[in-house]
Amino acid sequence: MHLYSRGEVAVLDVIGRLKQKDEAALQWIMRQFGDELLRTAFLLLRDRYDAEEAVQDSFIQAFRHIEQLQDESKLKNWLIRIVVNRCRMKQRAWSWRRFLPSPRMEEMMGGLPIPGPEEKLLTKWRNEGLSQAIHRLKYIYRESITLYYFNEMSVSDIAGYLQLSENTVKARLARGRQQLQQMLEQEELDAQNRTAFD
Repeated sequence: MHLYSRGEVAVLDVIGRLKQKDEAALQWIMRQFGDELLRTAFLLLRDRYDAEEAVQDSFIQAFRHIEQLQDESKLKNWLIRIVVNRCRMKQRAWSWRRFLPSPRMEEMMGGLPIPGPEEKLLTKWRNEGLSQAIHRLKYIYRESITLYYFNEMSVSDIAGYLQLSENTVKARLARGRQQLQQMLEQEELDAQNRTAFD
């Protein structure tokens, strides 16, 4: 018998119920992990509808193959791995399509309200710039950055999920950060130049 607790919700033996194909257990994991998985998929795919589809497909796959979950305490990590794999499949299938960065990243990430309007506008601008910069990264860097910073996974966990060496993950994180820094610095410089000429 297992006790899982997130917030004020406590559910006994949710894995066992999933193995018995209890749809209420599936709905519970969808409520508990859906937003985080959607954020991950959105950052990887750059399209809200494709991200929603990837997450829905992932929940269906998890429900059908719950017996493949080896360590019941790692349900969340197992779901993230399924979502990442689904996103990879979508990337390969739709690699010809150009996804446009969404200006609604703050909304997707469920950011907390900021008191002052100026501060809110500045924070929104920074988040949109970061989101757009992440979307411009090559997929291999975007994937590592998303898992490390937004899903708070360790380098060793990322290496295990992506079946890479830890050094490869570290190199991808370093290159991704470097590219992000260059893009954001260039955007800031461009913004300063625009205001100087206004």
